[in-house]
Amino acid sequence: MLGVLGLVAPVFLLIALGYGAGVWRRVSDDGLRAINDFAYWLCAPALLFISAASGGGLAGHGGRLELAFFAAVLAVYAGALAFSRLVAGRGLAESGLFALNCAFGNTLMMGVPVVLAAFGPAGIAPATAIVGIYSLIMMPLTTIVAEMGLAEGASPLRVMRTTLRSVARNPVVVSVVLGNLWGLLMPPLPFFLARFLEILGAGTSPLLLFCLGASLRDFRIQRDWVDAVVINLLKLVVLPLAVFGTGRLAGLSGLELAVMVTLAAMPTGANAFLMARRYAVGMERSGAAVLLGTIASVVTLTGVLGWFAGAGR
Repeated sequence: MLGVLGLVAPVFLLIALGYGAGVWRRVSDDGLRAINDFAYWLCAPALLFISAASGGGLAGHGGRLELAFFAAVLAVYAGALAFSRLVAGRGLAESGLFALNCAFGNTLMMGVPVVLAAFGPAGIAPATAIVGIYSLIMMPLTTIVAEMGLAEGASPLRVMRTTLRSVARNPVVVSVVLGNLWGLLMPPLPFFLARFLEILGAGTSPLLLFCLGASLRDFRIQRDWVDAVVINLLKLVVLPLAVFGTGRLAGLSGLELAVMVTLAAMPTGANAFLMARRYAVGMERSGAAVLLGTIASVVTLTGVLGWFAGAGR
């Protein structure tokens, strides 16, 4: 257990460092935005591209991992959507965003650093296969649900245009797609280019964790704590168990299963909050879920990593 805590502690210390810098204004808002943009638009895409281009993305897997992971994710999304609509009585757009909070994890800002810390570079291959598709599936799906809910009778062309625009502007999706295309169609990356991408990608973990911590200062739990608890029970408990179950049914084990469940155990991703802010629906609820989930994941992630201790090492 001490070994697992040693893996998790640096991750949360970096988040705490970012939170402190944000609260005490040791870094200006413009500075934080610049750090986040550098990590999100350059460092993370470099890391994901080289992993996919080296055979660690879709080209490097038989598809079982992706099918097992997203079967569980979509099942939780559908269940949360139905709960919000039928039990809580919310509208379609609000329910779609509630469901996104329950099913979309922080696999980039937090998941990739945790996988690197826990499983080493070998863990990035299966992680890449999930991270890129996560946004490719969940962002368009929620965009369609929200557009249908907010604009009944909206033309399918408008919904499709909005969806395609959001996907095309996502550097995570673009880098994984381009990396897979390179791995399928092109020769191995030249050494100098591969080394450049490795150096650039190495900034992903510390920078994104620091920015994640700084972003938490703007979230509050008080008003929407009940919804935040429900969301995090689904996100931090139900989803990892569901992914473990579908993974075992698919015959997965070892490193692939460990990375799948670890990514499923990530707290709600900040992109869920950004989507809620974009549609001005459920922003406080989403922010509370992100904050509570990040705090609670100190315990839940320690448990998950202890469960899979030694995988990939």
